[in-house]
Amino acid sequence: MKAIVIKNYGGPEALTLTEVETPSITDENQVLVKVRATSVNPLDYQVRRGDYAALFDLPITTGHDISGDIIAVGKSVKKWKPGDKVYYSPQFGGFGSYAEYHLTNEFSLSKMPEGLSYEEAAAMPLIGGTVWEMLVVRAQLKKGESILILGGAGGVGTLAIQVAKALGAFVYTTGQRVLHEKLQELGADIIFDHHHQNYIDEIQTHTHGKGVDVIIDTVGGTTLSDAPLALANYGRIVTLVDIPQPQNLINAWEKNATYHFVFTRQSRDELHHITELIEAGHIKPVVDSIYPIEEVKDAHQRMEDSKRDRPLLGKIVLSL
Repeated sequence: MKAIVIKNYGGPEALTLTEVETPSITDENQVLVKVRATSVNPLDYQVRRGDYAALFDLPITTGHDISGDIIAVGKSVKKWKPGDKVYYSPQFGGFGSYAEYHLTNEFSLSKMPEGLSYEEAAAMPLIGGTVWEMLVVRAQLKKGESILILGGAGGVGTLAIQVAKALGAFVYTTGQRVLHEKLQELGADIIFDHHHQNYIDEIQTHTHGKGVDVIIDTVGGTTLSDAPLALANYGRIVTLVDIPQPQNLINAWEKNATYHFVFTRQSRDELHHITELIEAGHIKPVVDSIYPIEEVKDAHQRMEDSKRDRPLLGKIVLSL
């Protein structure tokens, strides 16, 4: 089968299309899936450039989203059968999704939502589990509360806006002005252009100095030290971004703030909630662009390039 293999860590050029052995079922609980689409996540390029080198032995195949069809099942698998459409996130540290076939345990699978294409479905598994973990499990966002989502145009941001609105929150977010109309269509109530507006000053003005109940950080930088200035007393800050340097949290102490640190979540249980919201029409996948798997280098380049010809909105998908 065709697979994208990383033999040495580096830039997009490290992604090589290679013929590898097609996996076969060796355990009675396993399922073999024909991959129809996958996607590009920051986690993928972090693995590719060697950020998690201590956890992998080269060569490796990365990728953390799958939509596809079951083609074979182990003898103990009862819930699934060949022909079923599924979507899921491969286990971090194992064989990834950038390949024609993927072997997984049946317990990782979720039924692909009705009405979605393979490409749309592939945009959801990893961010679905992550957003549910951030908003519901950690922040415990409630109806009537306010939330600020920093980085509303990204994969996590576009879904977080929709889930927050479905939960009944008042949603603030940041994004380039050219994207404001699209972010409003997703459910954002007020949007700040981070290139020309200071979100702290804007939140203070819009909330009359109260601040927001929850802040979701997908941006990083000095957000952990700055964000409490836009936070209400006893507010919650949830981040999924690495912390490269120490930050002064004195402003968080003054607000009695609670911090939550989330590594990208791969959870079938949490994805089930996302499936329900999709099928109820409350949320939808946001696909920025679709590349054939053979153009994976270009897809990674678009994800990482700060000088794009057009702003990134949602997920970059790879079709097989």
